[in-house]
Amino acid sequence: MKRTILVTLALLTLIIVPARAENPNQVQQLLETGACPGCDLSGADLTEAHLIGADLRDTNLQGAKLVNANLEGADLSGANLKGANLTGAFVTNATLNQANLTNVNFTNAQLFHTDVAGAVATGINLSGAKLFGTDLNVGGN
Repeated sequence: MKRTILVTLALLTLIIVPARAENPNQVQQLLETGACPGCDLSGADLTEAHLIGADLRDTNLQGAKLVNANLEGADLSGANLKGANLTGAFVTNATLNQANLTNVNFTNAQLFHTDVAGAVATGINLSGAKLFGTDLNVGGN
């Protein structure tokens, strides 16, 4: 009987507790050094993180939470940001060239002089975002 209860609880934990894909050591590395190129930070909660000048080239940030993060001068060249939440993020003088920005939420974000050359930007949300010197738009040419 006890064994059945333990197995049931273990299975429920797997169902109820969402899986986290990010590597905690790599998150710590990024926060301490400002560099984590090629890291797997998918699903990471980097809310309000100060990532000024961070080296995030080719990093997997799919589904990451970067709400109100400061990415000023960060290099996210080739990064996978698919489905990431950058609501209220400060993305100034950053490099997002060749990045995957599919379904990224940039609601109320500030993107000033951000390099997005060659980035995939389908399904992005720019509601309330402020763009200046950044070649992103919704619809049209």
